[in-house]
Amino acid sequence: MDTYSVDVVYQAINALFQGNNPKEQEKANKWLQDFQKSIYSWTIADELLHQKRDLHANYFAAQTMRNKIQNSFSELPPHTHESLRDSLITHIGQIDEQTDNVIVTQLSLAVADLALLMATWQEPINDLLVTLAPFPAAVWPLLEVLKVLPEEIDSRYLRLGANRREEVHKQLDASAECVLKFLCMCLQRDDLNQQRVWNATLRTYSAWLVIHAFPVAHIYNNALTQLAFRLLTLPDTSGKLHDNASECVCALLSCMNTRQDNATEGESSVEAQIFAAVCSLETPYHLSVAHEDTDKTINYCRIFTALCDAFFFEILGDPQKPHYGLKGVDLVLLCVGHFDYEVAEITFHLWYKLSEDLFQRNDDQLTAMFRPHIERLISALYRHSQMESDHDGLIEENNNFYDFRRKVSDLIKDVAFIVGSGACFKQMFLILQTPDTTWESTEAALFIMQNVAKNILPDENDVIPKVVEAILNMSEQTHIAVRYTAILLIGELCDWIENHPESLEAVLNFLLYALQQKNGLAPAAAMALTSICSACRKKMVCHINGLVEIARSLESFQINNDVAIGLLKGISLILTRLPREQLQPALREIVGFQLQPLALLVEGSSAASVQKGERNDPVYWIDRACAVIRHTNPDIPDAVEHPTVAILNDAWQLISRVMDKYQTDLRIMERTCRLIRYGIRMVRKQAVLLVEPLIKQMVVLYAVQHHSCFLYVGSILVDEFAKAHECIGGLLEMLQAFIEPTFGLLQMENGLRNNPDTVDDFFRLASRYLDCCPLQLLQSNLITPIFQCALIACSLDHREANSSVMKFFINILVWGRPVDQWLPSQQRHDDCRPLVVELANQHGCALVMNLIQASVFQLHSYMLADVGEVLYELKQVVGNERMRPFLEQALEALPKKNSGGYVTATQQQLDDFSCTVLRADTTKAISQALKTFTRLFR
Repeated sequence: MDTYSVDVVYQAINALFQGNNPKEQEKANKWLQDFQKSIYSWTIADELLHQKRDLHANYFAAQTMRNKIQNSFSELPPHTHESLRDSLITHIGQIDEQTDNVIVTQLSLAVADLALLMATWQEPINDLLVTLAPFPAAVWPLLEVLKVLPEEIDSRYLRLGANRREEVHKQLDASAECVLKFLCMCLQRDDLNQQRVWNATLRTYSAWLVIHAFPVAHIYNNALTQLAFRLLTLPDTSGKLHDNASECVCALLSCMNTRQDNATEGESSVEAQIFAAVCSLETPYHLSVAHEDTDKTINYCRIFTALCDAFFFEILGDPQKPHYGLKGVDLVLLCVGHFDYEVAEITFHLWYKLSEDLFQRNDDQLTAMFRPHIERLISALYRHSQMESDHDGLIEENNNFYDFRRKVSDLIKDVAFIVGSGACFKQMFLILQTPDTTWESTEAALFIMQNVAKNILPDENDVIPKVVEAILNMSEQTHIAVRYTAILLIGELCDWIENHPESLEAVLNFLLYALQQKNGLAPAAAMALTSICSACRKKMVCHINGLVEIARSLESFQINNDVAIGLLKGISLILTRLPREQLQPALREIVGFQLQPLALLVEGSSAASVQKGERNDPVYWIDRACAVIRHTNPDIPDAVEHPTVAILNDAWQLISRVMDKYQTDLRIMERTCRLIRYGIRMVRKQAVLLVEPLIKQMVVLYAVQHHSCFLYVGSILVDEFAKAHECIGGLLEMLQAFIEPTFGLLQMENGLRNNPDTVDDFFRLASRYLDCCPLQLLQSNLITPIFQCALIACSLDHREANSSVMKFFINILVWGRPVDQWLPSQQRHDDCRPLVVELANQHGCALVMNLIQASVFQLHSYMLADVGEVLYELKQVVGNERMRPFLEQALEALPKKNSGGYVTATQQQLDDFSCTVLRADTTKAISQALKTFTRLFR
């Protein structure tokens, strides 16, 4: 205790907030963080709040108190909970108008979290109302506590558990009427600042609406709802009040999303009243537009969109009897037509939701009912997509308008089927034909056409030929943005061009000319050419010489490396179609264009002088070579020598030198390993000459650098060569060599958490051995330490790493199934079963224990499907008689109460979970039971 005292803590706070020495401030910050973790911070923070020395000390103390309750409540013995509660309520009661809002929020959160965690506090809402409501100064913090309390119920830090959460919801439901009366009473008090009290009560009311504490029948005819609608109707409502009233109405509408289909007559009447009240906001919306008050316009737009969400399934009801809620879609379209595209963007999620539902229902009548709405939507998006008339050049990437157009592109592709892609294309074509069409209108129409072109039938002969002809004959005086979008449209019409080969020659000439331009058109031309190569593979074979020349001249084009890689991909798809005797020289030439500059880098510049993304970056050339190797995939029988084998063998010395020279650079090593991976995948077992030197070099480099990409390449080698008996011994030696540095890395402090890629790639490698040579691995002395490492790693909450660990367990356990339950894909290895059964009996208890602990305390719910599969496979191996005690021990180790003293899981719930797992005959049943069970602790 000598280290921590009120005065010492106060000095540290002063040093942090008022000092001017950065080193001293950093030291004070570290000391205060350690202090907050100590048990003494409870009493010292409480004392600081009583003393109220200054703003910084008060803020730090309030934040400390909130953090301790949230994260370390279990430190306090239960008998101290009441005194902590009384002390916090005292602090809340001492808040006045001069108290900083941040301190009010932190103290309010502390009280709210305490109320949720403290099981012995039976009626926190009523106690707070009785204690604080009579005092005018205490009304503000009381409103804040009442606001944050329902918001904190689902806090992932508190880990209330499903049982406690259900109990809290019952408490809040029981107190809802009292809270509503208190809020309405606050509106009538004349001893409080009216604007302030309206803002505070509306925020609190919204928080309670969100958790559906009030019955639908009671949420319209009360003073708060009426106030919210009145404020939204008045033109002079302040911005803050307007925001809070809008939040309130949106929360009100969210209550209607959860109502039952068999709504009572009273509930239906309330819904109709709320709908009418929202519709009455159309006039205030127009006023906000006229006054150019965009913030208010955005609020109305959010409300209209929430209205359609609330009545979504009624709107999508019987098309013969349209629901009155359809009026809401017109209100949303009104907002989409607003001049500011940011307003329209608010509605996008609704159109996605609508298109998905219509697509799933596949009801022509229903789709036809919404066709006029989507036509209006597309027309509005066309207008919003127009560039400024005085804009020179192209749209800059990564500005707001560029991002908006990207979202428009995604949305149009999603909704186009409702009106028909052909009809949409024709609608835009008519705009192009309008006399005196401005360049920005033309560009926007081409942009919309570009997004639906892929879905137009390739045999269309009415509109597309005219469009293609017009684009090919476009003059150089046409605005650069129009030409750029037109070129992209040509790329999207690749399927139509494939079906109309007579147009191919003219299109290629047009694109080649654009590719050589230095005015910004080259990237569009390269992307269009890539699409055409992909769609017209057979017809492009005769143009291979021209494509090789393009590959040779890549550096002369004004395109970035990503676009160049895309172009090489397109060219490689054509290479695949070449006869074998033509393929090898063309492929060698194109790969050589990439490897020659790489060789110069290896021989010349130092590894330290690499500039990422520039021509002296090895990755620049490796990625290009990768694209060629990956996408050149000719159909060569195993018995015939693959045309790429000689190219790979010749390139190996260069690749080996790259790995040596740049071994410390993880990025370069990952890309080099990717090149090796695609090369081996292409020629498969014919890469046998590379296996031994590759393994030797990877083992040496991995021991020093620990790059997990070497493990990944190892898994590729196992996949390709482990089925050849003569290779198994060498591959197991590779695994042995990888194990020591891997385990050394993972056993360091936070080794698993700091190296998820190593965990992922190592267990992926182990799984490949189990797939390809299970018996040899199971008979080796490597399997036990790998299994024990997996037991520790199963608590890692990294998606890919955890998935690989679980797949390892699954892959090992399936070999322990009774032979009659083996999967069709499994080859017979009868000797595997007893080895796996022995392993499962030896480590099964630890496996179940670790899986249950990880599921409850570490893993995200989306990871539990894999855990369920492991438990299912273990049950198949050991049987229910052995599985039952494994489960009992694991469940017995779980905490019976949470930090606030509330029962986490009853014995009945534990027994039910155990029985479900033992009875389950599918992995899905166990996964679902796990998800339900873990909610008891979260």
